[in-house]
Amino acid sequence: MREPVRLRLPIAFEPLPRYSTGMTAARYTSFMGDALEQAHAAVAVDEVPVGAVIVRDGHIIGRGHNRTRIDQDPTAHAEIVAIRQAARFLGNDRLDDCDLWVTLEPCTMCAGAIAHARLRRLYYGAEDPKGGAVDSGVHFFDAPTCHHRPEVYAGIEGKRSAELLLDFFRGRRD
Repeated sequence: MREPVRLRLPIAFEPLPRYSTGMTAARYTSFMGDALEQAHAAVAVDEVPVGAVIVRDGHIIGRGHNRTRIDQDPTAHAEIVAIRQAARFLGNDRLDDCDLWVTLEPCTMCAGAIAHARLRRLYYGAEDPKGGAVDSGVHFFDAPTCHHRPEVYAGIEGKRSAELLLDFFRGRRD
């Protein structure tokens, strides 16, 4: 089994012409921008602002935001919603040529879904020291029982993602 790839990308991408995945800096910002739009949609319905998109061949084939309260479903995290949509779109539970962009480091449940869907790459924004399971917490993809390890790219629009979450929870405390 191959070792997971981990790369912390800088907050400002413009000086870097291309990344190892062959995408331009503008493309990185664009897909995370789409995930951030989903996170803003979550705020509009009083859900925790986490958004996700799934990309295949440069096109978004799944998108989602947290819907746990709306759907009364504790598994309706942004990543799960996007994975379900992409799998239905492709007519296949294997998303091995797809990439997931999400505004927050995935939790253990979502990391498990990423592994089961066999997503090729995971790009996330803000770290989640309390609930994250990729670079925080249990380090899910490093476990010997994990059967699929996506490439992981962290810190993309991390500041914007973290600020959105902080603003949401600050507003709930006021």
